[in-house]
Amino acid sequence: MKLIELLKNCEYTVDAGSLDVNIKDVIYDSRKVVKGCVFVALKGYNVDGHKFIPDAVERGARALVVENEGVAYDGVTVVRVKDARATLALMSVEFFGRPAEELTTIAVTGTKGKTTTVAMIRSILENAGIKTGTIGTLGILIDNRIYKTNNTTPESYEIQQAMRRMVSEGCKAMVVEASSLGLKWHRTDGILFDYGIFTNFSSDHIGDSEHKDMAEYLACKALLFRRCKTGLINIDDENAKGVTEGHTCEIETYGYSENADLVAHGDELVAKRGFIGVHFKTTGVEELSVNVAIPGRFSVYNALAAIAVCRHFAIDKQDILDGLKSVKVKGRVEVVPVPGNYTMLIDYAHNAVSMENVLSTLREYKPHRLITMFGAGGNRPKSRRFEMGEVSGKLSDLSVVTEDNSRFEDVNDIIADIKVGLDKVGGKYVVIPNRIDAIRYCIENAEAGDIIVLAGKGHEDYQEIRGVKYHMDEREIIADIIDADQDDEDDDDSGNR
Repeated sequence: MKLIELLKNCEYTVDAGSLDVNIKDVIYDSRKVVKGCVFVALKGYNVDGHKFIPDAVERGARALVVENEGVAYDGVTVVRVKDARATLALMSVEFFGRPAEELTTIAVTGTKGKTTTVAMIRSILENAGIKTGTIGTLGILIDNRIYKTNNTTPESYEIQQAMRRMVSEGCKAMVVEASSLGLKWHRTDGILFDYGIFTNFSSDHIGDSEHKDMAEYLACKALLFRRCKTGLINIDDENAKGVTEGHTCEIETYGYSENADLVAHGDELVAKRGFIGVHFKTTGVEELSVNVAIPGRFSVYNALAAIAVCRHFAIDKQDILDGLKSVKVKGRVEVVPVPGNYTMLIDYAHNAVSMENVLSTLREYKPHRLITMFGAGGNRPKSRRFEMGEVSGKLSDLSVVTEDNSRFEDVNDIIADIKVGLDKVGGKYVVIPNRIDAIRYCIENAEAGDIIVLAGKGHEDYQEIRGVKYHMDEREIIADIIDADQDDEDDDDSGNR
């Protein structure tokens, strides 16, 4: 494309050269510069992309987008802008041919629940035959392929590239986790979303490299509701009014409040073989009797958000019900098939707060025993290990202490720190340093009615030891152990004949 076409919706000053040049790609990482591209110099908290301009020029960049004055190189066009990140977003929109206009676009923002809500929406729409791509914590998901990303909300170029791929592969809808930092740093700029969803708001992401205070954090989330056509808001959250301040979209609400457009009531926890979740009913704009295959009462809010947006599609109510009943979120209280009369879950909980949330939720199901298998990351604060041991000791009937990503530490030193927390509260535990052996122990010693949580790895498919990442997917490990046990039983049977 011509550079002038890429910049058609941007405000800029041409400091050198011509805009009538062909551009092969839009690049913001100097290591990826190709001959004939435009290099956009982004200013980050720790790194200033302007430092890499000489490298970009040497590698063949034909044009530069900069914020600083005084940048000049022979034969290179220099365009100066106020905000390079915002400019990158608008250029990426044009470079990939405005893919958002060919999709129904949904963005989900909130402190908690984004990943689960996105998965629920996708499950419903795909169940209804509407092919849906998603972007978020788990990466970019199209069909059953996952393309990993560095951030919950990737850089704008990756978002536009992903949407173009979705369109090319037949997707009709796209759902993205719009983090507060993604909104702050213009990663979703250039998209007028069809629907924006607000899940909830609580303290998080406050610090020098994130948000200066809670007011800014909320204000960044509120940006979404000036960039969408319809906003779907959790009316029960005390910050619902603040997040919609200055909104330019139509507003619809959901929650337990009778004032909501979509109202939930009569929630019940449900646990039976192969299913652990929650049941509830809705009234208002949609009357449903819903089963959600994710445990915890908080799942009601996520499901309400999914219902609130999916009801706008031309789909049957049964599609909504089937989608929620079968939904899975990889690594988030994910039920794994096992042959016994017990429940095994994989969850990403890898600190005390997330572990307490998960275990407290599962305690409500009154299991025969709650067993938690976990370790702790190496080269991380020791206090985290003490706290995790303490939480598991208080809430679990049995802790199975094992390895996680030990990195450059000795796993036995990490386990010793975890034991400090367990001993402090008198928690019952066993130590099995090898994670595969620990999983096998949990399976072989499970009793009817147990809930077993494999905590810490979640969606990860690797284990990091001494700087090397080895493949490790707990789903595969569980299947292998079960298959091996079944083979042993078959051998025993054949030997008795």
